Amino acid sequence: MNPKIVVVGSSNVDFIMKVTRLPEKGESTTDATFVQTFGGKGANQAVAAARAGGDTWFVNCIGTDPFAPALKQALIEAGVHVDYVFTREGETSGAALVMIGEGGMNYITVAPGANYSLTPEMVRSLEPLLRQAAILVLQYEIRPETLYACMDLAHTLGLPTLFNLAPARPFDSAYLPKVTYLVVNETEAQSLCGFAVDTPQAVEQAAEALLTRGAGTVILTLGAQGAYLASANLRQHIPAFQVEAVDTTAAGDVFCGALAVALVEGKPLPEAARFACAASAISVTRLGAQPSVPGRAEIEQFLEKAL
Repeated sequence: MNPKIVVVGSSNVDFIMKVTRLPEKGESTTDATFVQTFGGKGANQAVAAARAGGDTWFVNCIGTDPFAPALKQALIEAGVHVDYVFTREGETSGAALVMIGEGGMNYITVAPGANYSLTPEMVRSLEPLLRQAAILVLQYEIRPETLYACMDLAHTLGLPTLFNLAPARPFDSAYLPKVTYLVVNETEAQSLCGFAVDTPQAVEQAAEALLTRGAGTVILTLGAQGAYLASANLRQHIPAFQVEAVDTTAAGDVFCGALAVALVEGKPLPEAARFACAASAISVTRLGAQPSVPGRAEIEQFLEKAL
């Protein structure tokens, strides 16, 4: 049996506007390009893990809106197991409005919809699945109580967790000792540490602070600067691959999904992070969240050329 990667999180219908520049407050811009795709941090990470070669199972709630069947089918086509994608009658699936400007920078607004219908009780019913898993991947587009229930169950089962605190929201740091791998960007790290994480020195200080508070391993994603890794016996910077960014929307999600696969395969953390950086670099050169996610062969070819 292949080790299972279980992702619990959100799925969204994405409505994307690609513009030459992002508007100012109160301003309207025209001549945009419109694309409708599928996203949501949980679904993006599940798709990223599946395409990177992981045996990936996704846990989520969708609605009965017209987009729901296609959303689920997109997951299936990506190779994600959807046995635990629950349909909630009378609700709408999550939705996101994404505006992308120059250099791939974006504005995003999310309506959680059925994503918030995933309850702690539903999570506790996942124990048979989690007993077969090698890692549990989590983000923060579900209700806090549901997230904490996931961490509690994984901790009880001795199951490693990869938690991406995205988007940055209030989080009970008492749960950090139940996080095996904490993945945060500078903004998310700042929300936990309480100080600006905007210099290399601050990145190192944030990592030390988060380790002190109990996180097993801290991975700070730094965009075009790569990633900084910190664990009990490791401090290392992984440089980014230089590419021309078109859309950075799913960069962090692709990183997390690919990282989970590499870790489950037994790769050392620096090698796993480099694999994840490569997958993320490929993704930002394309428009859309899930459409941007690369496959395993493409990631390996990219790494070979980068040597």
